[in-house]
Amino acid sequence: MNVDWLRFLFSRALRTSLATPLLLAGCQGDQVVEPTDLSQHSDVACANGLPVITGLTIEPPPNALQLRDVDRIPPYDDRLRTSEGEPCATASDPQACLDRVEALGVTRGFPRICGLSMECAEGFLVTTRGDEVTAYTTADSIRALLGRIETPEEAALLAYASGYALCEYPAFERGKVRRFPDGTFSVVSTQDYDCETKVNVTRHALKITPSGEVTVESSVALKKEPVDCIVGRRPVGLQGARAEGCEDARGGYFANAARLEAAAIHAFLRLRDELALHGASPELQDAALASARDEVRHTGLTARLALRFGSTPVPLAVADLPLRPLDEVLLDNTVEGCVRETYGALVAHHQALHARDPEIRESMARIAEDETRHAGLSWDIDAWATPHLSTERRASLQEARRQAIAVLRAEVAVPLDPELTADAGLPSPEVAAALLDSLEQALWA
Repeated sequence: MNVDWLRFLFSRALRTSLATPLLLAGCQGDQVVEPTDLSQHSDVACANGLPVITGLTIEPPPNALQLRDVDRIPPYDDRLRTSEGEPCATASDPQACLDRVEALGVTRGFPRICGLSMECAEGFLVTTRGDEVTAYTTADSIRALLGRIETPEEAALLAYASGYALCEYPAFERGKVRRFPDGTFSVVSTQDYDCETKVNVTRHALKITPSGEVTVESSVALKKEPVDCIVGRRPVGLQGARAEGCEDARGGYFANAARLEAAAIHAFLRLRDELALHGASPELQDAALASARDEVRHTGLTARLALRFGSTPVPLAVADLPLRPLDEVLLDNTVEGCVRETYGALVAHHQALHARDPEIRESMARIAEDETRHAGLSWDIDAWATPHLSTERRASLQEARRQAIAVLRAEVAVPLDPELTADAGLPSPEVAAALLDSLEQALWA
């Protein structure tokens, strides 16, 4: 991809983001924001890792309800998760009706946030009523099916259909629900969001009205430390580790940044070897090698900033793994390069413009230009390989890109320490969402 085109897209995205408040509020210090009072809430009723589908007041009542899910990646395997009633009980031809249930061909369901190493599937609801078989794959369709939201089970199902996990995180907390006298519901979803270790936990408090309007009342990080997701190309085999014990959020951020910049050296050296193995042009191989050299400089810049703010980067550990087949290289390039590294380059430009600290601003200006070239390399690799792929393989890469964008949206939605938005120039969740919107419309569509 022409790097000048990326610069143009970044410039436009940054101009658009200026319409979004930067929210550089006063520092809260080490205080954790008090989470929503849950003393009057009850656990969301769950079955097989999903909200139950009992307690729904649907008129006219269907013969059966099924919650199913479908894999995000072809061949889109469809699984039954939970069922109520007797499917096709009043159908004129029950077997033909059952065959239609199994042949729905759903490939997209409710929004689902999940990490790349997790099982990623999207849920959907199926009803049978006489000969009619219907799939409900969006929150709007669930809202229309339920009509008025009158029970905790209906509120939980609508929250799940809106993209909020309520039953899948037993290591943290099950979702909570409460009905108020005016008929509104409070539904609380507690989810883990983090780039690598997934240690930070965020609580979303939703308000659901009887008419089915879902609004986010608050999204609160329950851990003191911010989710400082440094976005860039991570090598396969990278061992999880983070800087701990640094009271200054800036020190922790740049220590983790230095570690991942060092990891990117390995990623690009490996990429160069894999490009050579699979017959890429010398120009692409040379660009990967030049990118590795850039990352050496970036490691030094970010390590100096970490030390200045009282933190030391964690030693790097990358497992020595064999070179990968081309399909795996392209999948990695799609996720780590075309999505994460591209967004990371845009964030570096944002920091170069908005960081209040002069040294950070100068360092990020140097890093941003290099990272823009690295993002361009990712798109060049994509352009080199894609024309030779099957239709199914292209669809798989597009799905992986969509999934990576969803994960990235979850990561940047968590509030940051004010020192990171002010001194380091990182975009607030609102600005980050605007930046992602701009890239999705202009580049990732």
